[in-house]
Amino acid sequence: MPSNKNAVTRYYIIDQLLASRYHNYSIADICNIVNEKLADMGIAPVTKRTIEYDINYLENEGPFMVEIERYTIEAVGRKSDRPIIKNCLHYKDSTASIFTQKLTDEEKYILSETLKMLGQFDGLPNLDGLESLKRSLEVPDSQQIISFTRNLLENPHLFGQLFIAITQRQVVKLHLHTFDKPDKPQHIVVHPYMLKEYNRRWYLIAATDSDERLMNFALDRIDSVEPLPSLKYRNYNGDLAERFEDIIGVTLHDDRPLQTIVFWVSDHSKGYVATKPLHESQKHLRGEKEAELRRQYPMLKEGTFFSIDCIENYELIRELTTFGKDLIVLSPKDIQDAVFAVGNEMCDRYREILTKK
Repeated sequence: MPSNKNAVTRYYIIDQLLASRYHNYSIADICNIVNEKLADMGIAPVTKRTIEYDINYLENEGPFMVEIERYTIEAVGRKSDRPIIKNCLHYKDSTASIFTQKLTDEEKYILSETLKMLGQFDGLPNLDGLESLKRSLEVPDSQQIISFTRNLLENPHLFGQLFIAITQRQVVKLHLHTFDKPDKPQHIVVHPYMLKEYNRRWYLIAATDSDERLMNFALDRIDSVEPLPSLKYRNYNGDLAERFEDIIGVTLHDDRPLQTIVFWVSDHSKGYVATKPLHESQKHLRGEKEAELRRQYPMLKEGTFFSIDCIENYELIRELTTFGKDLIVLSPKDIQDAVFAVGNEMCDRYREILTKK
């Protein structure tokens, strides 16, 4: 399910448009209308790609599985009076609506398990409300079947405090420390936007009040959170979920380009990389592209070639070095050099230790 907190609002608007038989809406039409209504509610606009994801979720991935019919009509072009073919879509059944369907027993069970998963987060607000909703579904208690590996925080209520600050659109002051200088606390005023997990650690994504710079803060380095209700909250102008699509981890660099990274993986590790991709954009390079790489790198016998589309950050380089000699970056050169530098430094340190024995 899309992670954007305004997804349900978009679903409601899209549902009304797809049920209409009085208009012929294209994806672009739906995107424009959704953004107009979001603007009226003070919510940032979304891209056409987000709307396409929403419609795909309603049709194929979510609990609704509604039938959507695609069709074409002749319409007048914007730049001329000549007719054009317009691609439109609507519910196949004009009486369909995702907000009037009754939950099946299976859907009730899935929703109940989802509520159990939410209950695993310490400090999450409205836990009593979640329990009440679970009871209203009339699903009997059962053994927990999904469990998260949690990074225990010194302050177990920190997650809930930040959750409330985000949902209530509240400016906060973070009191935090760094691992290298734990005895020198820092204080920073931020506008919190998202809680994101990466590599068994939770991060707060927020903009600094002083210069509106988007930063991430590890929760295990935040000592306390101080609400600042007197300060006006600034919304994030965009879709954070989309920004994270182009990176590994949580570190965002606005001044770095999106790059296609080509790498080779040995037979020993190719199964791990294939079944647990380094990034959602990962592709297994086959056919002529693979043949070209085999000719270019004859020393890389066997193995498999992959590519990902990512913006460089610390987490990307660390991920690429995780497999050691079993993963070799082939291009671009700046990423290859960064990975080589890490490996070279590791070798130097081992040599220094080994020579002292």
